Amino acid sequence: MTTTSKRYYHIIGLVMLIFFVISFITNILNSIIVDVRESFDLSLTLTGLLPFAFFIAYGVMSIPAGFLSEKYSDKKLLAFSFLVMILASLLFVIFPGYLAFSITLFSLGCSMAILQVIINPMLRVAGGGEHFAFNSVLAQLIFGLASFLSPYLYKYLVNDVTRDENSVAVILKSLVPDNLPWVSLYVVFSIIAFLLLIIVLVTKYPKIEKKEDEKAGDSSSYIKLLKNKWTLLYFIGIFCYVGTEQGVGNWISQFLLEYHSLDAQTVGANTVAYFWAMLTIGCLLGLLLLKIMDSRKVLIFATVATIISLVFALTGTSEVSLIAFPLIGFFISVMWSIIFSLGLNSIRNHHGSLSGILCTGIAGGAVVPFIVGWLGEISNLRTGMFFLIIPLIFILSVGFWAKPLVNNKTIQL
Repeated sequence: MTTTSKRYYHIIGLVMLIFFVISFITNILNSIIVDVRESFDLSLTLTGLLPFAFFIAYGVMSIPAGFLSEKYSDKKLLAFSFLVMILASLLFVIFPGYLAFSITLFSLGCSMAILQVIINPMLRVAGGGEHFAFNSVLAQLIFGLASFLSPYLYKYLVNDVTRDENSVAVILKSLVPDNLPWVSLYVVFSIIAFLLLIIVLVTKYPKIEKKEDEKAGDSSSYIKLLKNKWTLLYFIGIFCYVGTEQGVGNWISQFLLEYHSLDAQTVGANTVAYFWAMLTIGCLLGLLLLKIMDSRKVLIFATVATIISLVFALTGTSEVSLIAFPLIGFFISVMWSIIFSLGLNSIRNHHGSLSGILCTGIAGGAVVPFIVGWLGEISNLRTGMFFLIIPLIFILSVGFWAKPLVNNKTIQL
């Protein structure tokens, strides 16, 4: 007799909250990058090292986090991650300098990598396997919503000029140097992480039995996968996608300031918010398209549209750029899920280990923005951002050479 799996709504809520916090903290860097550069008087290369410090942590921690998840309970790893986030955020608030900020970003990135490994199996068990696809999409929407909202917290803290000494912005800014009001964001992050730590400690967890293809596997499974050319190709695909996403998001404000003299704290922050909002909306449209079209065709169309939008964003007037940058977010929205699913559907075994390898590709968010900054240093930022066409061409190629064992199921119209 079959029974419907029990659903743990409080765990579903906790996972959604964690997704929100991961996105909120991760993508705030897109909004503050100009302030950071001016505050510490950084070159474009040193500025590009900041997202490098954060995203390289995914490359370092994704596979070890899989092994840790087999050894320790979810509660212990969640609590440890949020404790690290508290200490890392406070480190920067107490010692607000470039080196401390780099260490803080790397520590936060390591925590995020551990959280990412834990919460997906949690969501499957808590919501039931039959609801996992729906809950995953909901999590992605919440992730996008947080990325959309975080620039508005930044705008509030930096631009609030009220003389009310009891306002939240004034109180938070009183804790950091007067010339570094954006550092107060990390006071907020430490408070958020502390609240999550308390919630994690008092929450009761169901026993999570991972399916065989969700387990991290032993070292032999990784070695076997790394000898498979498809593993490496899809790893590069994920690397290129995250690199493009962050290569655009991180440099939007600086580009608008440098080429169109648009204020980074208002127009720049708004444009970053719209970039993430359009990425979220694009996810919804992508779900519909994947029901009626082969995923490879959707990927080809989305990539061509992204390249066109990028060219317009970098060469057009200020009005064109303000429209084209958010459009990039709209068109890249389907890339992650398509590349990841094509990767899993192209290899028969060891999907848990494969997921760890593919998630290591998130390190592209470290390397590509750094290359953009470095090229911007030796030439100019526009030239640096044109480099993003190279990873986009590789993503485009995926749509032509991918040969999945299982194609996405479509509805015949």
